[in-house]
Amino acid sequence: MTALNVQFTEEEMADLRAAAEREGKSLKTVAHDAVVSAVSSRKYRVAEAAARVAGISAELNERLA
Repeated sequence: MTALNVQFTEEEMADLRAAAEREGKSLKTVAHDAVVSAVSSRKYRVAEAAARVAGISAELNERLA
C-alpha cells in the first residue's frame, strides 16, 4: 500500500486529534476517511455536472438540427 505524508498546522492537527478522539479512531483513520470522502464527493459532482451538460447539449443539438 502506498503512503502520503501530509503536513498540518498546529490548529489543524489539534482539530484532527479532537475529531479522532470523539470518533474513537486513530489520526490516520480519520485523515484517510476524510480524504477518501472528499475525493468520492468530487467524483460524484463531476459526473453529475457532466450528465447535466450532456442533457443540455442534446436539447440544444435537437433545436439546432
